[in-house]
Amino acid sequence: MKIGNINLGERPVMLAPMEDVTDRSFRLICREQGASMVYTEFVSADALIRDIPATVRKLTIDPGERPTAIQIYGRDIEPMVEAARIVEAAGPDIIDINFGCPVKKVAGKGAGAGMLRDIPKMLAITEAVVKAVKLPVTVKTRLGWDHTDKPIVDLAERLQDCGIAALTVHGRTRSQMYTGEADWEMIARVKENPRLTIPLIGNGDITSGPRAAEAFSRYGVDGVMVGRASIGAPWIFSDIRAWIDRGEESALTLADKFGLLRRQIAESIERIDEYRGILHIRRHLAATPLFKGIPHFRDTRIAMLRAETCDQLMAIIDDVERMLAAAAEQQS
Repeated sequence: MKIGNINLGERPVMLAPMEDVTDRSFRLICREQGASMVYTEFVSADALIRDIPATVRKLTIDPGERPTAIQIYGRDIEPMVEAARIVEAAGPDIIDINFGCPVKKVAGKGAGAGMLRDIPKMLAITEAVVKAVKLPVTVKTRLGWDHTDKPIVDLAERLQDCGIAALTVHGRTRSQMYTGEADWEMIARVKENPRLTIPLIGNGDITSGPRAAEAFSRYGVDGVMVGRASIGAPWIFSDIRAWIDRGEESALTLADKFGLLRRQIAESIERIDEYRGILHIRRHLAATPLFKGIPHFRDTRIAMLRAETCDQLMAIIDDVERMLAAAAEQQS
Protein backbone atom coordinates (compact mmCIF):
# COMPACT_ATOMS: atom_id res chain seq x y z
CA MET A 1 0.00 0.00 0.00
CA LYS A 2 1.26 3.46 -0.88
CA ILE A 3 0.20 6.91 0.25
CA GLY A 4 1.68 9.29 -2.26
CA ASN A 5 5.24 8.07 -2.68
CA ILE A 6 5.36 6.44 0.77
CA ASN A 7 5.39 2.66 0.51
CA LEU A 8 3.93 1.10 3.66
CA GLY A 9 4.26 -2.47 2.45
CA GLU A 10 1.66 -5.23 2.37
CA ARG A 11 -1.18 -5.10 4.90
CA PRO A 12 0.14 -2.15 6.90
CA VAL A 13 -0.86 -1.65 10.52
CA MET A 14 -0.84 1.92 11.81
CA LEU A 15 -0.89 3.64 15.20
CA ALA A 16 -3.92 5.91 15.49
CA PRO A 17 -3.61 9.52 16.67
CA MET A 18 -4.66 9.80 20.32
CA GLU A 19 -4.52 12.82 22.59
CA ASP A 20 -2.19 12.39 25.58
CA VAL A 21 -1.14 8.98 24.24
CA THR A 22 0.80 9.14 20.98
CA ASP A 23 3.71 11.27 22.15
CA ARG A 24 7.11 10.95 20.47
CA SER A 25 8.41 8.20 22.78
CA PHE A 26 5.31 6.05 22.40
CA ARG A 27 5.33 6.46 18.62
CA LEU A 28 8.95 5.37 18.42
CA ILE A 29 8.31 2.28 20.54
CA CYS A 30 5.30 1.35 18.40
CA ARG A 31 7.37 1.69 15.23
CA GLU A 32 10.03 -0.54 16.73
CA GLN A 33 7.33 -3.08 17.53
CA GLY A 34 6.10 -3.18 13.95
CA ALA A 35 3.72 -0.27 13.35
CA SER A 36 3.91 0.61 9.66
CA MET A 37 3.20 4.30 10.26
CA VAL A 38 2.45 6.41 13.32
CA TYR A 39 0.34 9.51 13.92
CA THR A 40 0.95 12.34 16.35
CA GLU A 41 -1.53 13.52 18.92
CA PHE A 42 -4.03 15.70 17.08
CA VAL A 43 -3.03 19.33 16.79
CA SER A 44 -5.42 22.26 17.10
CA ALA A 45 -5.10 24.57 14.11
CA ASP A 46 -6.07 27.58 16.21
CA ALA A 47 -3.54 26.77 18.94
CA LEU A 48 -0.81 26.17 16.37
CA ILE A 49 -1.41 29.54 14.74
CA ARG A 50 -1.28 31.20 18.16
CA ASP A 51 2.10 29.49 18.69
CA ILE A 52 1.03 27.78 21.92
CA PRO A 53 4.22 26.03 23.15
CA ALA A 54 2.50 22.76 24.17
CA THR A 55 0.95 22.51 20.71
CA VAL A 56 4.12 23.38 18.84
CA ARG A 57 6.00 20.65 20.75
CA LYS A 58 3.67 18.07 19.22
CA LEU A 59 5.27 18.75 15.84
CA THR A 60 8.65 17.31 16.87
CA ILE A 61 9.40 14.03 15.09
CA ASP A 62 12.17 11.56 15.88
CA PRO A 63 13.91 10.24 12.73
CA GLY A 64 13.44 6.67 13.96
CA GLU A 65 9.65 6.90 14.05
CA ARG A 66 9.12 7.71 10.38
CA PRO A 67 6.91 7.52 8.43
CA THR A 68 4.91 9.89 10.61
CA ALA A 69 1.69 11.78 9.99
CA ILE A 70 0.83 14.96 11.86
CA GLN A 71 -2.90 15.32 12.35
CA ILE A 72 -4.63 18.70 12.53
CA TYR A 73 -8.17 19.72 13.37
CA GLY A 74 -10.22 22.89 13.17
CA ARG A 75 -13.52 24.27 11.94
CA ASP A 76 -12.58 27.08 9.57
CA ILE A 77 -10.80 27.10 6.24
CA GLU A 78 -8.19 29.82 6.70
CA PRO A 79 -6.83 28.61 10.06
CA MET A 80 -6.68 25.04 8.74
CA VAL A 81 -4.75 26.15 5.67
CA GLU A 82 -2.32 28.22 7.74
CA ALA A 83 -1.86 25.35 10.21
CA ALA A 84 -1.24 22.90 7.37
CA ARG A 85 1.55 25.11 6.05
CA ILE A 86 3.12 25.33 9.53
CA VAL A 87 2.91 21.55 9.83
CA GLU A 88 4.44 21.04 6.41
CA ALA A 89 7.42 23.15 7.46
CA ALA A 90 7.91 20.80 10.45
CA GLY A 91 8.65 18.00 7.99
CA PRO A 92 6.21 15.12 8.53
CA ASP A 93 5.65 12.54 5.83
CA ILE A 94 1.89 13.10 5.69
CA ILE A 95 -0.64 15.67 6.89
CA ASP A 96 -3.85 14.14 8.20
CA ILE A 97 -7.10 16.00 8.81
CA ASN A 98 -9.17 14.99 11.81
CA PHE A 99 -12.86 14.79 10.96
CA GLY A 100 -13.50 12.01 13.45
CA CYS A 101 -12.80 13.11 17.04
CA PRO A 102 -16.14 12.71 18.90
CA VAL A 103 -15.37 14.44 22.20
CA LYS A 104 -17.59 17.36 23.10
CA LYS A 105 -14.86 20.00 23.36
CA VAL A 106 -13.92 19.28 19.72
CA ALA A 107 -17.03 17.96 17.93
CA GLY A 108 -19.34 20.20 19.91
CA LYS A 109 -17.56 23.23 18.47
CA GLY A 110 -17.91 22.01 14.91
CA ALA A 111 -14.43 20.51 14.48
CA GLY A 112 -13.46 16.82 14.37
CA ALA A 113 -16.57 14.67 13.96
CA GLY A 114 -18.61 17.86 14.20
CA MET A 115 -17.77 18.39 10.53
CA LEU A 116 -20.07 15.47 9.71
CA ARG A 117 -22.93 17.93 10.30
CA ASP A 118 -21.53 20.33 7.71
CA ILE A 119 -20.30 18.24 4.78
CA PRO A 120 -19.87 21.21 2.40
CA LYS A 121 -17.49 22.90 4.85
CA MET A 122 -15.65 19.60 5.43
CA LEU A 123 -15.08 19.30 1.69
CA ALA A 124 -14.08 22.95 1.37
CA ILE A 125 -11.48 22.61 4.15
CA THR A 126 -10.12 19.41 2.63
CA GLU A 127 -9.76 20.88 -0.84
CA ALA A 128 -8.14 24.05 0.48
CA VAL A 129 -5.59 22.14 2.58
CA VAL A 130 -4.72 19.82 -0.31
CA LYS A 131 -4.07 22.81 -2.56
CA ALA A 132 -2.04 24.65 0.08
CA VAL A 133 0.66 22.00 0.67
CA LYS A 134 2.84 19.66 -1.34
CA LEU A 135 2.78 16.76 1.12
CA PRO A 136 0.16 14.01 0.78
CA VAL A 137 -2.99 14.92 2.68
CA THR A 138 -5.19 12.23 4.22
CA VAL A 139 -8.45 12.29 6.17
CA LYS A 140 -9.73 10.34 9.19
CA THR A 141 -13.45 10.36 9.83
CA ARG A 142 -16.41 8.27 11.02
CA LEU A 143 -19.45 6.64 9.42
CA GLY A 144 -21.61 9.67 10.17
CA TRP A 145 -23.12 11.71 12.97
CA ASP A 146 -25.60 9.11 14.27
CA HIS A 147 -27.48 5.95 13.23
CA THR A 148 -29.86 7.97 11.04
CA ASP A 149 -27.06 9.74 9.16
CA LYS A 150 -24.24 7.59 7.76
CA PRO A 151 -23.06 9.27 4.55
CA ILE A 152 -19.62 7.65 4.48
CA VAL A 153 -19.91 5.74 1.19
CA ASP A 154 -20.72 8.85 -0.81
CA LEU A 155 -18.58 11.06 1.40
CA ALA A 156 -15.48 8.93 0.79
CA GLU A 157 -15.80 9.48 -2.93
CA ARG A 158 -16.30 13.22 -2.49
CA LEU A 159 -13.24 13.47 -0.23
CA GLN A 160 -11.26 11.62 -2.87
CA ASP A 161 -12.38 14.19 -5.40
CA CYS A 162 -10.88 16.87 -3.13
CA GLY A 163 -7.47 15.31 -3.73
CA ILE A 164 -6.73 13.32 -0.58
CA ALA A 165 -4.21 10.51 -0.87
CA ALA A 166 -5.88 8.05 1.55
CA LEU A 167 -8.87 7.78 3.86
CA THR A 168 -9.24 6.25 7.31
CA VAL A 169 -12.74 5.32 8.46
CA HIS A 170 -13.57 4.56 12.09
CA GLY A 171 -16.52 2.20 12.00
CA ARG A 172 -18.66 4.12 14.48
CA THR A 173 -20.81 7.23 14.35
CA ARG A 174 -20.07 10.30 16.43
CA SER A 175 -23.02 9.56 18.72
CA GLN A 176 -21.58 6.12 19.50
CA MET A 177 -18.35 7.69 20.75
CA TYR A 178 -16.36 4.52 21.58
CA THR A 179 -19.29 2.32 22.65
CA GLY A 180 -20.78 -0.67 20.89
CA GLU A 181 -19.03 -2.52 18.09
CA ALA A 182 -17.43 -0.96 15.06
CA ASP A 183 -19.44 -1.57 11.88
CA TRP A 184 -16.96 -3.19 9.54
CA GLU A 185 -19.70 -4.10 7.07
CA MET A 186 -20.14 -0.39 6.44
CA ILE A 187 -16.38 0.05 6.02
CA ALA A 188 -16.48 -2.79 3.47
CA ARG A 189 -19.21 -0.95 1.56
CA VAL A 190 -16.88 2.04 1.25
CA LYS A 191 -14.16 -0.21 -0.15
CA GLU A 192 -16.55 -1.89 -2.58
CA ASN A 193 -17.33 1.40 -4.32
CA PRO A 194 -15.61 0.96 -7.71
CA ARG A 195 -15.09 4.72 -7.98
CA LEU A 196 -12.95 4.80 -4.83
CA THR A 197 -9.35 4.35 -5.94
CA ILE A 198 -7.37 5.75 -2.97
CA PRO A 199 -6.25 3.44 -0.12
CA LEU A 200 -8.83 2.79 2.57
CA ILE A 201 -7.69 2.24 6.17
CA GLY A 202 -10.12 0.63 8.61
CA ASN A 203 -10.23 1.59 12.28
CA GLY A 204 -12.21 0.28 15.22
CA ASP A 205 -11.87 -2.76 17.50
CA ILE A 206 -8.55 -3.96 16.05
CA THR A 207 -7.41 -5.66 19.24
CA SER A 208 -5.45 -8.71 18.03
CA GLY A 209 -3.75 -10.39 15.11
CA PRO A 210 -6.86 -12.39 14.14
CA ARG A 211 -9.01 -9.24 14.16
CA ALA A 212 -6.53 -7.46 11.92
CA ALA A 213 -6.32 -10.45 9.58
CA GLU A 214 -10.12 -10.49 9.31
CA ALA A 215 -10.15 -6.80 8.42
CA PHE A 216 -7.93 -7.53 5.43
CA SER A 217 -9.41 -10.85 4.30
CA ARG A 218 -13.12 -10.31 4.95
CA TYR A 219 -13.57 -6.57 4.61
CA GLY A 220 -10.91 -5.85 2.01
CA VAL A 221 -9.31 -2.75 3.52
CA ASP A 222 -5.84 -1.69 2.38
CA GLY A 223 -4.60 -0.98 5.89
CA VAL A 224 -5.75 -1.11 9.51
CA MET A 225 -5.32 1.36 12.34
CA VAL A 226 -4.94 0.44 16.01
CA GLY A 227 -6.08 2.91 18.64
CA ARG A 228 -7.11 2.16 22.22
CA ALA A 229 -5.77 -1.42 22.16
CA SER A 230 -2.24 -0.01 21.98
CA ILE A 231 -2.53 2.04 25.19
CA GLY A 232 -0.27 0.38 27.72
CA ALA A 233 0.48 -2.32 25.14
CA PRO A 234 2.76 -1.06 22.33
CA TRP A 235 3.71 -4.69 21.69
CA ILE A 236 0.32 -5.20 20.03
CA PHE A 237 2.01 -4.30 16.76
CA SER A 238 4.45 -7.16 17.21
CA ASP A 239 1.51 -9.45 17.98
CA ILE A 240 -0.42 -8.36 14.89
CA ARG A 241 2.54 -8.51 12.52
CA ALA A 242 3.48 -12.01 13.70
CA TRP A 243 -0.06 -13.19 13.05
CA ILE A 244 -0.78 -11.60 9.69
CA ASP A 245 2.72 -12.23 8.29
CA ARG A 246 3.39 -15.73 9.60
CA GLY A 247 0.24 -17.00 11.31
CA GLU A 248 2.16 -17.18 14.58
CA GLU A 249 1.94 -15.81 18.07
CA SER A 250 4.45 -13.08 18.91
CA ALA A 251 7.72 -14.27 20.43
CA LEU A 252 7.72 -11.48 23.02
CA THR A 253 8.02 -12.71 26.59
CA LEU A 254 6.46 -11.34 29.76
CA ALA A 255 9.85 -9.85 30.61
CA ASP A 256 9.97 -8.15 27.20
CA LYS A 257 6.59 -6.52 27.78
CA PHE A 258 7.47 -5.33 31.27
CA GLY A 259 10.68 -3.94 29.82
CA LEU A 260 8.70 -1.87 27.33
CA LEU A 261 6.43 -0.61 30.10
CA ARG A 262 9.45 0.47 32.16
CA ARG A 263 10.89 2.20 29.13
CA GLN A 264 7.66 4.14 28.66
CA ILE A 265 7.80 5.28 32.27
CA ALA A 266 11.46 6.31 32.08
CA GLU A 267 11.07 8.18 28.78
CA SER A 268 7.91 9.93 29.94
CA ILE A 269 9.77 11.23 33.00
CA GLU A 270 12.79 12.19 30.91
CA ARG A 271 10.61 14.05 28.40
CA ILE A 272 8.70 16.10 30.98
CA ASP A 273 9.74 15.71 34.62
CA GLU A 274 9.18 13.11 37.35
CA TYR A 275 5.84 14.38 38.65
CA ARG A 276 4.16 15.18 35.33
CA GLY A 277 5.80 12.24 33.58
CA ILE A 278 4.23 9.84 36.07
CA LEU A 279 0.85 11.57 35.68
CA HIS A 280 1.13 11.16 31.92
CA ILE A 281 2.00 7.47 32.06
CA ARG A 282 -0.86 6.57 34.41
CA ARG A 283 -3.22 6.25 31.48
CA HIS A 284 -1.02 3.50 30.05
CA LEU A 285 -0.68 1.78 33.42
CA ALA A 286 -4.45 1.83 33.94
CA ALA A 287 -5.07 0.29 30.51
CA THR A 288 -2.27 -2.22 30.14
CA PRO A 289 -3.44 -5.83 29.74
CA LEU A 290 -0.45 -7.00 31.80
CA PHE A 291 -2.42 -6.36 34.98
CA LYS A 292 -5.81 -7.66 33.89
CA GLY A 293 -7.13 -10.76 35.56
CA ILE A 294 -4.73 -10.65 38.51
CA PRO A 295 -6.71 -11.68 41.61
CA HIS A 296 -6.90 -9.26 44.54
CA PHE A 297 -5.06 -6.61 42.52
CA ARG A 298 -7.11 -3.60 43.59
CA ASP A 299 -4.82 -2.39 46.36
CA THR A 300 -1.74 -2.82 44.18
CA ARG A 301 -3.40 -0.92 41.33
CA ILE A 302 -4.31 1.95 43.66
CA ALA A 303 -0.75 2.10 45.02
CA MET A 304 0.65 2.09 41.49
CA LEU A 305 -1.60 4.91 40.35
CA ARG A 306 -0.79 6.91 43.51
CA ALA A 307 2.98 6.51 43.23
CA GLU A 308 4.68 9.91 43.14
CA THR A 309 8.28 8.94 42.37
CA CYS A 310 9.89 6.81 39.72
CA ASP A 311 11.47 4.56 42.37
CA GLN A 312 8.12 3.90 44.03
CA LEU A 313 6.46 3.08 40.72
CA MET A 314 9.25 0.85 39.46
CA ALA A 315 9.33 -1.09 42.75
CA ILE A 316 5.61 -1.87 42.47
CA ILE A 317 5.99 -2.96 38.85
CA ASP A 318 8.97 -5.16 39.78
CA ASP A 319 6.86 -6.87 42.43
CA VAL A 320 4.01 -7.48 39.97
CA GLU A 321 6.36 -8.93 37.38
CA ARG A 322 7.90 -11.30 39.92
CA MET A 323 4.44 -12.42 41.00
CA LEU A 324 3.29 -13.08 37.44
CA ALA A 325 6.54 -14.86 36.54
CA ALA A 326 6.21 -17.12 39.58
CA ALA A 327 2.59 -17.91 38.73
CA ALA A 328 3.53 -18.76 35.15
CA GLU A 329 6.32 -21.04 36.35
CA GLN A 330 3.92 -22.93 38.61
CA GLN A 331 1.51 -23.49 35.72
CA SER A 332 4.21 -24.79 33.37
